[in-house]
Amino acid sequence: MLFKILGPLEIQGRRQTGSPVRRAILTAFLLRAGQSIGVGELATLLWDCPPPSATANIRSHLTGLRRDLDDAVPGLGGRIKTYRGTQVSYGLQVSPEECDLTAFSRHTQIGRGLLLRGEVESAAQTLEEALALWRGPFGPDLPETRWFGAHAAGLSGARFTAYEQLFTSCVMANRTDMLSYRIETVLAEAPYRQRLWELLAAVHCIEGDAASALETIKRCQELFADDLGLDLPPSVGAMRMAALSWDRAQALRLLCSGASATGGGAAPPLSRVS
Repeated sequence: MLFKILGPLEIQGRRQTGSPVRRAILTAFLLRAGQSIGVGELATLLWDCPPPSATANIRSHLTGLRRDLDDAVPGLGGRIKTYRGTQVSYGLQVSPEECDLTAFSRHTQIGRGLLLRGEVESAAQTLEEALALWRGPFGPDLPETRWFGAHAAGLSGARFTAYEQLFTSCVMANRTDMLSYRIETVLAEAPYRQRLWELLAAVHCIEGDAASALETIKRCQELFADDLGLDLPPSVGAMRMAALSWDRAQALRLLCSGASATGGGAAPPLSRVS
């Protein structure tokens, strides 16, 4: 993978240091792969209130960025193209297989389709491959602008959705060993994702641990009430009846009925709980 942005920025496996502005410009090019960006627009991506020297600064940093790319891979700086028209714009020539973000998007789309078709083993494997591309939070040192903030929030949401689809696939494939632990680690990062709470309660219920399922539902209820002033999400509350009646099959049915929320379509076929 030539360019990696799902975590600290890397080129050809080398973490990029040096000018934060150059790294931000390169990240913007990768987020807008295949498109050119005008100097004026690029300024608004880098600064919410661009300074008067923004245009001159950008041109200077582009020269430095070409040099940085050449240092990483000889000739790579030539991938930055200048487009002249009514206004000067710039873009980076990059193919889909050269960027981890494109690979992540492709794998999650395939994994979601496999999940919706009930091919849960293949879905789990594909989604594992997608999530393995993440090496840390997106853009840890990018400018705190509205544009980069929106991308950070969107990519974070896509990552957590992929985890929800992965965990759903694992439950349906009867691969629940250590699954509750994995869900807890993701919940620690995203405590208000109600699908994760639903999955955690369902895993405990399916494993026959009604006490842990009820404790999970209680934790969720307290968190949503104390932090958000909200009632317990209905999808999580529905698991309470399954836990109270030790009904593992009902827990699985409830989980599958909610799979459309993370899969993007109809619920996948039910598998029998042994």
